[in-house]
Amino acid sequence: MDLSELIQEDASGGTFRIHRSTMTSDEIMGLEKARIIDRCWLYVGHESEVPEAGDFRRRIVADRPLFMVRGEDGKIRVFLNTCRHRGALVCRQDEGNSRAFMCFYHGWVYNDRGELTGVPDLEGYAGCLDQSELGLMEPPLVDSYRGLYFVNFDPHAPSLVDFIGDARELIDLSLDSAEMLGGWEVIRGSARFNIRANWKLLLENSVDNYHYRPIHQSYLDFRGERRSVGNTQASFEERGHPRGVALGNGHVAMLSPARGRTIANPAPRWSPEVTEEVNRIRGALIERYGEARGAEMADVSRFLILFPNVCIHDTQSGFKIRQCWPVEPGLMSVNQWELVPRQEREDVRAARMEGSVTFQGPGGFGTPDDIEGLESCQAGFAAKEVEWSDASRGMRRDARDDDELTSRAFWRQWIAMIQFKPGAERVGDPRYPLAAGKG
Repeated sequence: MDLSELIQEDASGGTFRIHRSTMTSDEIMGLEKARIIDRCWLYVGHESEVPEAGDFRRRIVADRPLFMVRGEDGKIRVFLNTCRHRGALVCRQDEGNSRAFMCFYHGWVYNDRGELTGVPDLEGYAGCLDQSELGLMEPPLVDSYRGLYFVNFDPHAPSLVDFIGDARELIDLSLDSAEMLGGWEVIRGSARFNIRANWKLLLENSVDNYHYRPIHQSYLDFRGERRSVGNTQASFEERGHPRGVALGNGHVAMLSPARGRTIANPAPRWSPEVTEEVNRIRGALIERYGEARGAEMADVSRFLILFPNVCIHDTQSGFKIRQCWPVEPGLMSVNQWELVPRQEREDVRAARMEGSVTFQGPGGFGTPDDIEGLESCQAGFAAKEVEWSDASRGMRRDARDDDELTSRAFWRQWIAMIQFKPGAERVGDPRYPLAAGKG
């Protein structure tokens, strides 16, 4: 297999094609896991999930069992969830609080800093067991960015900050927007579901507005916003010139005016009191960060993909993190977490959460539509005589949010890394214009 031929790009001819074996091949999925997943920074969790000493959360990351725990010293650590003795899981609950973790198999005990503190019949080792060398192991690299914790299984990978690169500006806009309200916290509960489609399809879908009006007509009907599917130019003008951006390292974003964050255009079904409070917060953000930056925090929805598999959605209906994992070429697993400002007023939180569940909840309007679309694509890939998918839309104009710039930037990084190259070269996609000073 010539991996370089899986993507065909002709800039002069305005075409970009993706070979469909990238969505169906077991061999390619094996290469993805070894050359992409195992070499990238991977999201584990948010600091608010382990607020107190001894709090822990269990995760599966890149097929490895992990758990993160806040130690008695206040530090958050991430450990490989396997006993150093015979390999059994040490942390056997998804979440909880404990100052010690005992392997149920033979009783080895580790503290919340990962140190081996107890071994039954230690005398049986005749003084040859060095407990200091047998603590729980951490992934090769563990780091955090503003409370978001990541791991990397490649000890030679670039730093987390370098990897995030230009995407930091969009992350900062979202994180800074809640600083006046105590910062963000993950609320209890998470959505977990499977989609019978290739994992990359959800990532593409998450920063693609080309599909929005054709597939989400039931939601538009619900909101009283039905438009002609063919009237895409008019709807683009109506939406206030949203745009897609490529951020380097495979990170991409779709930026759209945030309906519901301004007095002039309140979200449907919000009470006057909620609208008033939302606009009070908007005014406070502008006062604190300046007109340009404050307005961008308040008036723009950010749909960000952190390569390879994290979706960060900051919209009028809330702040959400999704992570998708490859299981089989035609099957992915998805985890989804909701974040809210710690000190947000209860009626505002309720309004945002209603909007979030209504559209992006597993049983809402949007997510089932998207799942049906992605699973339909995967079913269509069984027609092996049709070898290529097309992602050429918008190659010869300034990127709109309903163009496919975001897909192309993702795939350029993908094709580089699967050939064991460090990453994709920029090919003319516009950089995100960094917002005004943070003040």
